[in-house]
Amino acid sequence: MTDNVTVDIDSTTAIWNDPSYDLDTRVDALIAAMTLDEKLAQLYGVWVGASADGGEVAPYQHEMEDPVDLESLLETGLGQLTRPFGTAPVDPALGALSLLRTQQRIVAANRFGIPAVAHEECLAGFATWGATAYPVPLSWGATFDPPLVRRMAAAIGADMRRLGVHQGLAPVLDVVRDLRWGRVEETVGEDPYLVGAIATAYVQGLESEGVVATLKHFAGYSASRAGRNHAPVSMGPRERADVILPPFEMAIREGGARSVMHAYTDTDGMPSAADEELLTGLLRDTWEFTGTVVADYFAIAFLYALHGVAGGWAEAAGTALAAGVDVELPTVKTFGAPLRAALAAGEVPEALVDRAVRRVLLQKAQLGLLDAGWDPVPPALRGVDLDDPEAVRGAVDLDAPANRALARQVAEEAIVLLHNDGTLPLAAPPRIAVVGPQAESPTAGLGCYSFPVHVGSRYPELPVGIGLPTLAEALRTEFPGSDVRVVAGASVDGPDTDGFAAAVEAARDADVVIAALGDRAGLFGRGTSGEGCDVESLALPGVQQHLLDALLDTGTPVVVTLVAGRPYALGRAVDEAAAIVQSFFPGQEGSPAIAGVLSGRVEPQGRLPVSVPRRPGGQPGTYLTARLGQATDVSNLDPTPAYGFGHGLTYTRFDWSDLTVDRPEVQTDGEVRLAFTLRNTGERWGSEVVQLYAHDPVASVVQPVQRLVGFRRVPLDPGASRRIEVTVPADLFSFTGRDGRRVVEPGAVELRLAASSTDSRLVATVELRGPARHVDHTRRMHPEFTVTPPTGEPVAPGGRAD
Repeated sequence: MTDNVTVDIDSTTAIWNDPSYDLDTRVDALIAAMTLDEKLAQLYGVWVGASADGGEVAPYQHEMEDPVDLESLLETGLGQLTRPFGTAPVDPALGALSLLRTQQRIVAANRFGIPAVAHEECLAGFATWGATAYPVPLSWGATFDPPLVRRMAAAIGADMRRLGVHQGLAPVLDVVRDLRWGRVEETVGEDPYLVGAIATAYVQGLESEGVVATLKHFAGYSASRAGRNHAPVSMGPRERADVILPPFEMAIREGGARSVMHAYTDTDGMPSAADEELLTGLLRDTWEFTGTVVADYFAIAFLYALHGVAGGWAEAAGTALAAGVDVELPTVKTFGAPLRAALAAGEVPEALVDRAVRRVLLQKAQLGLLDAGWDPVPPALRGVDLDDPEAVRGAVDLDAPANRALARQVAEEAIVLLHNDGTLPLAAPPRIAVVGPQAESPTAGLGCYSFPVHVGSRYPELPVGIGLPTLAEALRTEFPGSDVRVVAGASVDGPDTDGFAAAVEAARDADVVIAALGDRAGLFGRGTSGEGCDVESLALPGVQQHLLDALLDTGTPVVVTLVAGRPYALGRAVDEAAAIVQSFFPGQEGSPAIAGVLSGRVEPQGRLPVSVPRRPGGQPGTYLTARLGQATDVSNLDPTPAYGFGHGLTYTRFDWSDLTVDRPEVQTDGEVRLAFTLRNTGERWGSEVVQLYAHDPVASVVQPVQRLVGFRRVPLDPGASRRIEVTVPADLFSFTGRDGRRVVEPGAVELRLAASSTDSRLVATVELRGPARHVDHTRRMHPEFTVTPPTGEPVAPGGRAD
């Protein structure tokens, strides 16, 4: 095997730099002119950190990396820059200047002048110092509001793009299968339709700003045994097809996602990074995905080091490349010298390199990185004196009022009122006791991928960069006439109960107790929630349940507020607390949002994206289960949740009535129309989430008792009503049949219009007629909702469940 012939390049006339040619022609010409080493250089990244003074980035040394000599790499080019902003706290304007200087260096060093793609984490906002910390994805799910999530993602994408970032490593489309898994906070929920609808909206928002969205983790990561991070996955092909894959189908087909990140785990012995059937056969050949597949960090090396399906770094590289992985992240390990040696020995065909580099270069061409005259100066620095770093410092605001207002809206819509005996909303009680470890923690509302937790925690001497009001501060602002007394009582996860006495005393002297409980986000065991922070049971961390019980024993009304990354069993509080308010790491504006719900200034609008267990054991278990997964007479364990998926109370009331069905029978390729009236019969404005569930009582393979197939948020003033029509295609009843193909079978089915998975309001039975019909990834995935007032005047556009 010989390298391509080196040619002289006139960058002013080169086809690949000329936007008047189509992208395929440009990229083909570029590949033909590249040497093998230049091709390989486009297939890996280098983990770097921005300079605090605006100088060039420096390679970041991670414990799992070998040292990288950046200078020696750049002559042949570089595919990606890993997290130039999200590695250390740096003023964002100086970080952008540092990235600019580095891109200039990269362009000057390689003979084609190709810049690198800069990627960043953006799971709870742009993960850099000083950027708005938005609620985590589990809160996105709790909003049941795709348009709002789309707006949030667009705001995040706009901030990233104006600083020179091209790719975001989000969203997470893993469907929760075990609540003990530490990364539950990073997911959207336990239902594939909800995950797909919300994540697709996020993709649309990010991509609308020109940022490449990266779907992760493909596929099945969240189904690891016992909820342990990176553990093997025991999952059959039907569960994968019907639960795990639909969100990815939706986000690729409807969201336009341009990148996919494979999962760490193995399923039935096949690691995702080595799964050609998954990464090429399904993703590309069947779904026709044309973007890039990037490795989760270090995951190609894991084929050798952890999975044992490769005998060395070179074999790991060849295996991943053959499976369909295009880019090694976070840095060069296997796609450099080991892969080069395997190619020289004839162990890996160069055609695989050409396949991958073509995908990478096409994406760079789409981003404008191959265009003649490409300007490395990001929009945020145009017009700024780049020769004076001190003039640059502070020139970029990533936490502007518009961002914070959007973060507040998401937080408010995501807060779920689980229980209320009438105590809420609070009418300015004279004495409030705020008891619990979350009362005065500034970072209580932040998830593990929020910058102050993910990176800032390693730099306690530096300012956090954004405002983080505590719950106690927010309550004092919300109730200025109340005497607010704060007692921690206990830490989040420590065993010490010495603070109980003071907590009980404060509770007895108060008119109401706000129990401030929950999680501390962290990484790899340094928190109670987050990546690598898996748990054995769903009991509240530490001694918090004992503290809660002690507060309940005082007789003072106890309002439980949970700021957590997963739901927890709450013991006696389910029956004895005055109210329970659940939030899932609601971001920097979470505390004021919670305080607003408690006072009634904010209407509770959230719905549970995951069920709340009644008991701390019994996992794994979600609402999406077959009849034998529910309570039965043949087991003494009752998995019935305390609060089911989709549950959420408001401060008003809604009446559902007058159901009509346009036909009792429909063909297996047809559709049925339902209509009903929704009325706000309370005295306050409120927002109901109409949830549509499908129930198939008899099928050729075991089906879940019910599954969500659509939803629509409907706001209503007091006394107002709307007529809601739902057009339901028969495709929504499809599932993976005995032969492994997705099928719509004839027979009787139910459509349940519901306020939650445990609260069906109206039920329609329909007979599917005709032959069994096979469908594929082009099937219809959504019902269509039309909302009209009694006069018939449209007040909201028809369309999907969003």
